[in-house]
Amino acid sequence: MDGKDGKALEHNIGHRLLIVEDDCLMAEGAADYFISKGWEADVAEDGELALELLEQKSYHLILLDVMMPGMNGFSVCRKIRRNSDVPIIFITARVLEEDKLNGYSLGADDYVTKPFSLPVLHAKAMALIGRIQGNSQILKAGKLSVDVKSHKVWNRDRLLKLPPKEYEMLIFFLENPGRIYSREQLLIRFWGYDFDGNERVVDNHIKKLRKVIGDCGCTIKTVRKSGYRMEVEA
Repeated sequence: MDGKDGKALEHNIGHRLLIVEDDCLMAEGAADYFISKGWEADVAEDGELALELLEQKSYHLILLDVMMPGMNGFSVCRKIRRNSDVPIIFITARVLEEDKLNGYSLGADDYVTKPFSLPVLHAKAMALIGRIQGNSQILKAGKLSVDVKSHKVWNRDRLLKLPPKEYEMLIFFLENPGRIYSREQLLIRFWGYDFDGNERVVDNHIKKLRKVIGDCGCTIKTVRKSGYRMEVEA
């Protein structure tokens, strides 16, 4: 992405970071540093673009400038917290206590004051990520990431749209990789004992699920005369 669509800075592995900062030099410097540590980083120059990116991708951490033209950081944080618990560290040039209290009340997790040390900022980020992941509700397998709390599913950075039944089946397979389940077991699990339809309904929903998740490093394999099994690439 570039121009008003933001600049995506890609890396092969690691956590995903969104930097919301109108100072381009500061944003690029922070992004380059985090990328050197194995992160992926996207830069948004304003709050509107940040919210657009959050609709398209999942992030492990947001660095959010307080003072920006248009929508300020407090307003952006308020909007993010309506749908997401992603960790947020505010970046601010001001050290007013009321600003910090306001930020914490809106759901911010930490503050850094400009000018800041990039190694210290990275250390704060890693400590925060470590605490959050201790209570993580994110399921990961292959290139898939599932936010169990919000019911959002991503293949890499692409948000997928799964019908409720396909979503339930995906969670079940992700939580039980490598195990074989017969059509009868899946039928009872997802449609109940009283379902009077044909077992082929299972095949139809598996087919739809495979189509939606696509090439993601996870495969729901058909095991001949036995049923289905989730296989995850190493």
